[in-house]
Amino acid sequence: MNSFTLAPRDRLIVALDFPSQAKALALVSALSGSVSIYKIGLQLYTVAGPAILQAVAATGAKIFLDLKLHDIPNTVAKAVAAAGELGVAMLSVHLSGGNAMLKAAMEAKPPNLSLLGVTVLTSATQETLREIGVATEMPKHVLHLAELGQQIGINGLITSPREVGLLRQRLGSEIVLVTPGVRPAWAAADDQKRFTTPSEAIKNGADYMVIGRPITASADPRAAVERVVEELTA
Repeated sequence: MNSFTLAPRDRLIVALDFPSQAKALALVSALSGSVSIYKIGLQLYTVAGPAILQAVAATGAKIFLDLKLHDIPNTVAKAVAAAGELGVAMLSVHLSGGNAMLKAAMEAKPPNLSLLGVTVLTSATQETLREIGVATEMPKHVLHLAELGQQIGINGLITSPREVGLLRQRLGSEIVLVTPGVRPAWAAADDQKRFTTPSEAIKNGADYMVIGRPITASADPRAAVERVVEELTA
């Protein structure tokens, strides 16, 4: 997953956070030729299963299967292998699953699957960390998990755009950084707590950005995509 020569449009991952396959595919059809990567998360995958992966892949787009795996090493390894057989390009796992789980995941993945490690969810705050018994400050905790993933050899990291600059500085240019919680200035923040604009995310060192509702809930999704691309190009 080499991101160094990516065009602005190819840095965009559109989140298909829909309650049905029909609605998801309607958006994919509306965005035909405008988007090259789609994220399929827990809601849509639970509803539609592997069939939605096959349907989106048939359009020529790549798939980021965002299941945020976090289980015992053997279970995660089998899930990673299954995702590889389904032909997805990217798959997410929680770095908080620890060394043994991450190693099992890396050993199980095929070469054409990029494993992305989740640091801390963009909806989380310092108070969230305290609630689950983590006393470390947010940036330090994110960096700790990111370094764990890098030591294991993970292909990329999923992190808030607020911490992406820190990770790029500390981890170097080789690791791929994917940022959810990206919100154009003209869009509502919704439930994201640690977010920034697309151009800020790229300036801070992000390779890819995930955008959902500002595009998927728009009255004109294609126009919303073009506004994001124009911002990145500028």
